[in-house]
Amino acid sequence: MTTCPVCRADHIGSLMRPKALRDAHKAHAAGRMSDADFAKAQGDAVRGAIAMQEAAGLGAVTDGEFRRRSWFAGFVDAVQGLTHKDTEFNFMEEGEAAISVPVPHAEAPIRRTKGITTHELAFAQKVAKVPVKITMPAPSVIHFFRGPDGIDKSVYPDVEKFWTDLVAVYRAEIAELGKMGLKYLQLDDVPPALLCDVKIQQRIAQWGWDWQKLLDKYIWANNEVLRDLPKGMTAGIHLCRGNFRGHWIGSGGYEPVAEKFFDQVNANVFLLEYDSERAGDFRPLRHLPKEKCVVLGLVSSKTPVLESGADLRRRIDDAGKFVDFQRLAISPQCGFGTTVGGAPMTEDDQKKKLELVSWVARAVWG
Repeated sequence: MTTCPVCRADHIGSLMRPKALRDAHKAHAAGRMSDADFAKAQGDAVRGAIAMQEAAGLGAVTDGEFRRRSWFAGFVDAVQGLTHKDTEFNFMEEGEAAISVPVPHAEAPIRRTKGITTHELAFAQKVAKVPVKITMPAPSVIHFFRGPDGIDKSVYPDVEKFWTDLVAVYRAEIAELGKMGLKYLQLDDVPPALLCDVKIQQRIAQWGWDWQKLLDKYIWANNEVLRDLPKGMTAGIHLCRGNFRGHWIGSGGYEPVAEKFFDQVNANVFLLEYDSERAGDFRPLRHLPKEKCVVLGLVSSKTPVLESGADLRRRIDDAGKFVDFQRLAISPQCGFGTTVGGAPMTEDDQKKKLELVSWVARAVWG
């Protein structure tokens, strides 16, 4: 068994892009900045992000996902056969599903023709003084968000061939990351959490999808991807209900999926959204096998309001009624910069929240 948890003060991955990097994105997209200068701007921003995380006291760091347009766009952009099209699951605004975003779509045979996150790891390893975490969208993310129209049927008349090709891409990437010495891998797995929402269960039933069979497929896909995990690498699975500039997609506690997902997915760590009532209570954690750990996502990346340290400690105590205290850690509930647009807060708000995560971890676990 690899390290579980990797650290007591964790975070999900993406960070708000600093103004200099946002400006560079715009200039590069407009043709006013060369590829070399844009890469330098990204590198400068990553160095700053890693320094900030280390100063905040986090036990593992990422590059902020600063080389991606969004948390999954880096994967889509790097993998042959994938592109973006509009989602079938809009984000909520003022009680309505009103915000559409581009999501993965399979338009041609899926192939790994180059590294996906290997360049991110190589750079971060040169800079970081603590372990580096690499994040990738889980296989379900590539399949779910456009429903049956997410795969071109002329390319993949047999959906099982889609899964075979997609899994092969992940396995090749993870093997290469292992050779590079990666110790902490996180798959961001939004769809299983959305399957806890009755409205979403009903919607996909209209497409002819059975949500429980779909859950089984996503568990299978995760396990195929993580099969033969490189020695010394810890695998984490992050579950949340969507995050786009503070907006969300679904609601509902983990109970409908918890027993099967926690037991059957061959990951060491589960990083769970737990910052609002939409995520339900801690009772589903009773299903967590004794050899697995939970990172409690108690700090919100959707609001600038800084949580109370005392309240966070109390909530950790509540979770400890269902999971052994030593198998718990704390983090924000999601990334702060899931897209270039960031979150509805300032970089200083973000920093304070990460410092709070670290402070609570020290106060609770020493």
